[in-house]
Amino acid sequence: MPRPSIKSPERGDARSRLLAAARDIIRLKGYHATTIDDLCRAAEVTKGAFFHHFGSKEELGVAAADFWSEESGAFFAQAPYHAPADPLDRILAYVAFRRSLIEGELFRFTCLVGTMVEEVYAECPAIRDACAASIFGHAATLTADIRAAMEVRGMADNGAAESLARHTQTVIQGAFVLAKAGNDPALAREGLDHLDRYVRLLFNVPPSESPQ
Repeated sequence: MPRPSIKSPERGDARSRLLAAARDIIRLKGYHATTIDDLCRAAEVTKGAFFHHFGSKEELGVAAADFWSEESGAFFAQAPYHAPADPLDRILAYVAFRRSLIEGELFRFTCLVGTMVEEVYAECPAIRDACAASIFGHAATLTADIRAAMEVRGMADNGAAESLARHTQTVIQGAFVLAKAGNDPALAREGLDHLDRYVRLLFNVPPSESPQ
């Protein structure tokens, strides 16, 4: 996902500034540890402004997940991995692009919705569902390229395209968790390297012919 860093939100409407603050602070501190005071302070708004836009912290969490989906969707739609003509090249370019984002402090490259859903999946169904829509929605953007790559190579689909698209997110989200557990971004890059190898093996791409 995109890597906006923690900073004072650009001046604008209070709701947008609160969502930008939530995007950054929750990735750093987690959903439960982030307080309404934290959000108001970072967004430079009053508590009255917070409750004018959001009836509760949970409502803010749902809106933050939707905000993340919109922001990250625009970010990935413009990313360079869409350029190759061969759909398999696009899949591998996507994995390489995701790997290239793994740098700097941990919170800068980890995923807001992945962070939130790990904490609240059992207690806040509304946030869980918003996070699921974001994660599965992003996975779905890969399905057409995977299916096209399978068709070009005469491979049967039988739902494998959708499943592989979801699997990419399994690896990426898991890579973020391992990076946090080991306090080391290299662990996340390692996970993406294995995902690259796995895709190449599935499509029987010899190393000497691997798309760049």
